[in-house]
Amino acid sequence: MTHRERQRGQGLVEFTFIVPVVLLIVASVAELGLAFGNSHTIGYGSREGARVGSALATGRVTDCSGGADPAGVDAALVSAVQRILKSPGSGLNVADVIQIRIFKATSTGTEIANKVNVWNYVGEENGPEVDPGPAIVKLDFGPTSVQWPACQRVNSGSNPDSVGVTVVYRYRFVTPLPSVVNAITGGDFTLPLTETTVMALNPTV
Repeated sequence: MTHRERQRGQGLVEFTFIVPVVLLIVASVAELGLAFGNSHTIGYGSREGARVGSALATGRVTDCSGGADPAGVDAALVSAVQRILKSPGSGLNVADVIQIRIFKATSTGTEIANKVNVWNYVGEENGPEVDPGPAIVKLDFGPTSVQWPACQRVNSGSNPDSVGVTVVYRYRFVTPLPSVVNAITGGDFTLPLTETTVMALNPTV
């Protein structure tokens, strides 16, 4: 074997080792970009939900005699979140939303235990109706736990309650590498993404 042939063989071996590494880097960058985009979307959904929850406050309900949320504040809040998650180009699979948490927050924005309402995905349009008009518009989410009724929220005085909205999403990888890992381990290689927004309730006017 000549010196030139040995060089060609060595180049081929090096190329064989380098290509998978380069492809892995490219795939990782692409995956990171997709995950960041999904995180941005659920963050936007969280902010929109908190904005609606802050604006509606108690829904002008002063007691809970008509139910925990007679004005449908939480349903309107979740509807705002869902509208963002299902917007064109979001790239999210709404069925992979693990939960939407609506909670009373401390002055530092921390979730208060036992003051949390949890909504889970229940299937497309299998949740509560949110349109009071003749058209029937139903949510894809339904309440599974209510510990902070909207009618009990305080939006008066010098220290109104703050509402927090957390969206927890299961990001499923789209590049081939996680699929290989899943095939080998028999598991479900996913990445949980969480975004939270806290806003003070608007005062009564």
